[in-house]
Amino acid sequence: MLHLRLITPARLTDDVVRVIEGTVGATHLVVVPGAARNPAGDVVMCDVAREAGDELIGELRALGLDADGSIAVESIDLSLSRRADEARDEAPGEGADAVLWEHLTDVTHEESTLSVTYVAFLTLATMIAACGVVLDNAILIVGAMAVGPEFGPLAGLCTALVQRAPRLALRSLAALLVGFAVAMLVTVGFTWFLDAVGLITKVQLEAERPNTNFIYRPDAFSFVVAVLAGAAGTLSLTSAKSSALVGVAISVTTVPAAANAAVAFTYSEYKQAWGSTEQLLLNLLGIVLAGTLTLLAQKFFWARNRQRAAELR
Repeated sequence: MLHLRLITPARLTDDVVRVIEGTVGATHLVVVPGAARNPAGDVVMCDVAREAGDELIGELRALGLDADGSIAVESIDLSLSRRADEARDEAPGEGADAVLWEHLTDVTHEESTLSVTYVAFLTLATMIAACGVVLDNAILIVGAMAVGPEFGPLAGLCTALVQRAPRLALRSLAALLVGFAVAMLVTVGFTWFLDAVGLITKVQLEAERPNTNFIYRPDAFSFVVAVLAGAAGTLSLTSAKSSALVGVAISVTTVPAAANAAVAFTYSEYKQAWGSTEQLLLNLLGIVLAGTLTLLAQKFFWARNRQRAAELR
């Protein structure tokens, strides 16, 4: 269940209440006249089944409530109410399958912002991966994959393509391009430093490296895994099953590929640098393609589900 807390101008309160009462899956409606001070207005609260939440939020926005008042949404971890159980049963579909498009857009907007923290995490992940590729240490590679925050901008790009939001697309592309450029540039300097103090050598990079040589040897499976990971990651963002996102992060080779390209470029190993760049691009393409197709499929099937439910009412 979702809990909605609304601040409504007095002139819109009746319309808002009418929309909520007409939404299948909404319950626990509370109206407190004149309680809001900034902005001034009435406070309206209700609970709604997750599968009916996107439709209700869309209708509230159509009334202009996001511009003239406020719409706050939070998840309810526990709701002990027979009426809430009935509301969930009445709402079409399953809550875990529902996509809250406004929430998805908001989350991906935040995750795809080119901030100091984002660049710092991506740079640190790339530096950790650089140590992993030179030492042929798979544990460091997995750790770097988990630390890397690059799935946020990738999800933002997928959402922007489906929602036709050019500003979000540009923001996501900027975060990806600038983030990886800074991370790789810093990693080049980091490699020079490690070489200067004698911690790593070119011989280590040129060795066979059985645990990590897949990073600069892309093949068809690189794209296949990226597609599967992109679909799984998108599902984890749009559903209530968000625990899968960590597994997605450690199944793609974006950060390690960027790190290996930076280290190889430092030592003028351009063949490895190009192979790693191919690996990076294959992973990015596979994730964006799969994520976009997954969102389109969810949008199509959920619209069909709503239509069937409306016909039955």
